[in-house]
Amino acid sequence: MTIRFSGRERWAAAAVGVSLAWLPVATPLALPQLSSALTPAAVAQTNKPVLRIGAIPDQKPEKLNRLYGLVANELSKQLGVEVNYVPVTNYAAAVSAFRTGNLDLVWFGGLTGVQARLQKPGAQVIAQRDIDAKFQSVFIANRRSQLKPISKIDGLKELKGKRFTFGSQSSTSGRLMPQYFLAQAGVKPSQFAGGAPGFSGSHDATVALVQSGAYDAGALNKQVWEANLASGKANKAKVYAIWTTPGYPDYHWIAQPGLDQRFGGGFTNKLRKAILSWRTSNPEQKAIIELFGAEQFTGAKASDYAQIEQVGRQIGKIR
Repeated sequence: MTIRFSGRERWAAAAVGVSLAWLPVATPLALPQLSSALTPAAVAQTNKPVLRIGAIPDQKPEKLNRLYGLVANELSKQLGVEVNYVPVTNYAAAVSAFRTGNLDLVWFGGLTGVQARLQKPGAQVIAQRDIDAKFQSVFIANRRSQLKPISKIDGLKELKGKRFTFGSQSSTSGRLMPQYFLAQAGVKPSQFAGGAPGFSGSHDATVALVQSGAYDAGALNKQVWEANLASGKANKAKVYAIWTTPGYPDYHWIAQPGLDQRFGGGFTNKLRKAILSWRTSNPEQKAIIELFGAEQFTGAKASDYAQIEQVGRQIGKIR
């Protein structure tokens, strides 16, 4: 299924910071004027609800467009409804679009997922990947920093006085949990060079900035770090891992509370079952699962993210 928007959806998406520059321009339908020329069946077809999916932009747009285009196609096929992927410009825009109802199903990180649910009572946790129950972050360093690998959390004290960058300010694996572990080691953000850390905006950007020497060290999603190593984008001669965190709960799918009213009774449960049914034995589903870096999706519930909510409140990202 191609990714396209109606006139009304394009206006709503723009209002929450959605980036639509790469999409072809579509002519808005004017149903009142065209109704005399359309059959009842054609009019009914245009009035069918569209499931709008989104995701936090934690990686490069080209990968996200490919991944969620495949997700939209697969869900459309399994659920029998039109599904459109709506890209957003940043983490906050994803939460905002969910709050306002402009996105129906969103792939959130742990922190943004908690934020979204707290702002939208009744929102449903649908699923997580098999790797999300015990996700990890990795701290990396530029070779010129002369930072040594760390065997215990206390070793993070060596980062005091260094130029350090997180990813997005609302990233669970690129900011929230790394800051939590730094605090456990007695390191405050004000103790980095310049009196504050940087925020690269994404995991890929963190790798690039530390590798270039713009920062001495940084923290990011372990999965993205390993992908950068595998692709050769992370040059081991310039950047290397110094510490990997303990596991914590992270990414998950969250759905709007009113989907059954819009799409019919039991739709939310059908949506959950569809995602949980994806297997690598199916070629289309295999492509999705591999891009997600997982083996399959598993069940999840809101209480799984209680620790994330607690840490989010501690650092002021949840009030």
